[in-house]
Amino acid sequence: MHVESLRVTYRLDVEPAAAAARAEEVAREQTVEVPRSVVRDAFVEHHVLGRVEQLVPGPDGSSLATIAFPVAATALDPAQLLNVLFGMTSLHADATCVDAEFPESLRAALQGPRFGLEGLRKLLGVHERALTCTAVKPLGQSPQALAQLLKSFARAGIDVIKDDQGLADHPFCPFEARVRACLDAARQVADETGHHAVYVPHLSGTPDAVDRQLGIAEACGARAVMASPMLIGLPGFWELCRRRAALPVFAHPTLGGAQRFAHDLLFGSLFRLFGADAVIFVGYSGRFDIPREVCRSLAARLRRPWGTVLPALPVPGGGIQLENAAEIVSFYGNDVMLLAGGSLQLEEGAVEQRSRAFVAAVRDASARNFESKNS
Repeated sequence: MHVESLRVTYRLDVEPAAAAARAEEVAREQTVEVPRSVVRDAFVEHHVLGRVEQLVPGPDGSSLATIAFPVAATALDPAQLLNVLFGMTSLHADATCVDAEFPESLRAALQGPRFGLEGLRKLLGVHERALTCTAVKPLGQSPQALAQLLKSFARAGIDVIKDDQGLADHPFCPFEARVRACLDAARQVADETGHHAVYVPHLSGTPDAVDRQLGIAEACGARAVMASPMLIGLPGFWELCRRRAALPVFAHPTLGGAQRFAHDLLFGSLFRLFGADAVIFVGYSGRFDIPREVCRSLAARLRRPWGTVLPALPVPGGGIQLENAAEIVSFYGNDVMLLAGGSLQLEEGAVEQRSRAFVAAVRDASARNFESKNS
């Protein structure tokens, strides 16, 4: 009888001679969590227990273990999927979850993005070039001050202007007051210039707080929202995307480094599978110094065909500068949104000027990509 499997790869930082036994421990730890001799029931052995399929020595002395877990062990549930992927094993310092192959049944159950890359392009009315994004910040500014900053960004032609992930429901900058002020500012600029920048408020806090903020954002006319999956919990994020929000949802990566998930697996596959329409991640070009090959893999995972799961929009950030914006568009291609943050505010009184230069650099690089692709 065929048993559909979820295949997960772990890097095991143990001596090569101990790798096989350690892999068998992981296979049990992630499912039955008892010694092998305790597994006496045939159903448990064939439909629940993990099975080591491959063990490959790594060049650094580690080992890569690929383990097949019966899909039934996940209950096709977002939280239990995470538990099977890396639950108790995450408490052991010698293991990192580096990759996973999600079978069609899991993809169909979680469904992935509701709008995806093409839905966001339709929302923005931009179908060929790379997209532009920035954030209203710093933390500590009033709703009125952030709204004025948003106007400068919108007048410069930036497509998406989001809350910084540090903005919550602060006494000095209440969520509702900020959302109303920023949406009003975006509408004023649209009336003046015809450019309809999309303001994206950040939903944060407990499940009740996120629900309340979502209701406020929708009632005020927001066209997209953002949440941080690792702050509100990946199952809560999935429920927000698939059950509660009628709007596109951006995923922010904050706290993503606190887990030993590989960068491209967490942001490139899991965030997309759990429903993110656009995934913000820190890239090679900024202050986080992520390897280029990881960034390339991550963006490819977000956009690749994946059964019925829609492609998500890659949004590299983490310190993009005006000087390298064109190179970044060349690296990722046009199906990308560049997130430039504090660099647009470096010169006092020149926010709109620097933002216009950012927009122009991205548009020019997109045109070169398009010409090269079609020549």
